[in-house]
Amino acid sequence: MSGLGLALRSLLWTLLLPGMVAGYIPWRYYGVGRLHARWNAPEFFLGLGVVGSGAALLLACIWEFARRGRGTLSPVDPPTELVARGLYRYVRNPMYLSVATILLGELLLAPSRGFLLYGAIVFALFNLAVIFYEEPSLRRRFGASYQRYLREVPRWIPRPPRRPA
Repeated sequence: MSGLGLALRSLLWTLLLPGMVAGYIPWRYYGVGRLHARWNAPEFFLGLGVVGSGAALLLACIWEFARRGRGTLSPVDPPTELVARGLYRYVRNPMYLSVATILLGELLLAPSRGFLLYGAIVFALFNLAVIFYEEPSLRRRFGASYQRYLREVPRWIPRPPRRPA
């Protein structure tokens, strides 16, 4: 039952957190819900591809949190183990980057200044959450292993893992 419970909690938090930020709000307020297929517009296909890529990356992160970390993406139900595998080997915040990627794809599909401003504010808030809440919290919870992770893996710009010397 714990596997099913973890899956249900992961689904709930996915709907509540990225589902709201990259789903409901753009759908309701920024025109994503009123899109019409523009089969002759390359930016339409690019936008769909970017949204799909972001969603796939987000699901990979959520899976890794559940599988390796035994927790969810919610701050109230976090992983109990430090997750430093999968996409987390390349960048410390792939889940936030995945949501930002979804928003970028949606912006290509439904461009507006208001939506661009929304995306910029969301990313700024992600950055503030990481710097002032997540990193200090993870330092306290995981100690030296998290300090090592901070030195080896960049916060926002992915790069290949360093090879041991």
